Amino acid sequence: MPFTTLTFATSLDSSIALSPGARTALSGPQSKAMTHYLRSRHDGILIGVGTAVADDPGLNCRVTGVGGYGGEGLDGQPRPVVIDPTARWDFSEDSKLFQLCREGRGRAPWIVTVLPEPPAEKRMLLEKYGGQFITLNMRSSDDNKHHIDWNDLLLTLRSKGLQSVMIEGGAQVINSLLAPAYMSLINSVIITIAPTWLGQGGVVVSPARRFDGEGNSISAARLRNVNTISDPGS
Repeated sequence: MPFTTLTFATSLDSSIALSPGARTALSGPQSKAMTHYLRSRHDGILIGVGTAVADDPGLNCRVTGVGGYGGEGLDGQPRPVVIDPTARWDFSEDSKLFQLCREGRGRAPWIVTVLPEPPAEKRMLLEKYGGQFITLNMRSSDDNKHHIDWNDLLLTLRSKGLQSVMIEGGAQVINSLLAPAYMSLINSVIITIAPTWLGQGGVVVSPARRFDGEGNSISAARLRNVNTISDPGS
């Protein structure tokens, strides 16, 4: 398995956005700098399609000395990985990811899908910049959502050369990885907690409730070896 880091910014009430698809600023300059440093230390950055559609992200590292920012070639630039089961992300030549590819400041994404034959036009655009579709089996539920087998996905990414993966969101991706069956796959958790409440109805990140053998609620999860860094300017 690759070394797997789960990282995201959250409010005091465990929300990462005001509503699905809404851009919500929770990170400050110091935590953004930390994020880019962490990207330079991982082979891949993984997000879900909802984040890709909402944010048009660059998913690169903007640290001086890393490839494209004073470094040689693309050394230090992570590989973007987007979970997009039905290939609904309508990316184009104008998408930020491909702009960065043309400028030599980022890598083309790998897109994980369930489709054995992804749209030919999208496949050609990906391959033009060195990206690709990765087809995996995913379990479908009654609500038409596809559920990732994280063991299968992480093993596939490792077989393609990614020795470390940084998972940045969104909520559906994070919550699926926090399920009891997959929680043990996480090696490191780095969370930025903003001094704000987003209020009820936000997009919440939280593991599912767990119960003991007698049906009583128990703690869903607990972190070990915790280190806290405070920003006095917050």
